[in-house]
Amino acid sequence: MDATTVVNNLGTEIVAIGALGTAAFGLVDSFKVLRGGGISRAGFKFVRAEIVKLTPPLESLDKTELSRDAIIYTLQSQWINGVDKGNQISIAKSLIKLRLLPETAEALAALTGVNAAILKEVAVKIQTGDSAGFTPQESDVYGRFDLLLNTRLDQAYQRADQRYRNSAKAAAVPVALVLAIVGALLVFGTSKFLQMLPFAVLAGLVSTPIAPVAKDIASAISIAAQVFQGGKK
Repeated sequence: MDATTVVNNLGTEIVAIGALGTAAFGLVDSFKVLRGGGISRAGFKFVRAEIVKLTPPLESLDKTELSRDAIIYTLQSQWINGVDKGNQISIAKSLIKLRLLPETAEALAALTGVNAAILKEVAVKIQTGDSAGFTPQESDVYGRFDLLLNTRLDQAYQRADQRYRNSAKAAAVPVALVLAIVGALLVFGTSKFLQMLPFAVLAGLVSTPIAPVAKDIASAISIAAQVFQGGKK
């Protein structure tokens, strides 16, 4: 077997191992449909914690669709269904802004670092339908409130997404390991299974980490081999 064939086979094997990791990650991701969100619960807690902070209690809202529990339920449903993160942030911000009332303005101002008295004036005008009559100062405060609210929510969703991806990758490793072992048993049968078991275990362990870059690794190996082949001539 010449060097070119060895390199081609190695590249194919690396791509196949990467595909195993991708399949394992996809299988873990499908666990989101389980009751309570499955693996996705590992990340959504950051969003929930931020929503709890940004929804100061108000008795008049407790039994409406703008209650804290209703907002969290809505956002968690979107998180589990994989709605675009930008849209999730936008909807979360809109729901919180609907809770901007004279009674909640002071608490929201404290959380976002804007002038409480002016934000309360803004809330009064919004409540009375006079949002077109904002003074320049009120427009500035409301604009800052909107920006800082978006920043807080974006940070929460970024942390949630990072935790979910890390948790999903960690959970995908044992899944890939099981898939590799079962695959080895099906391909080689019981006669050669013990002989191939170490390779199956190794493939299962490394498949998830290399999945995102498997094709790049295979291409790099192929290019490097071509360089050395050229040097031999």
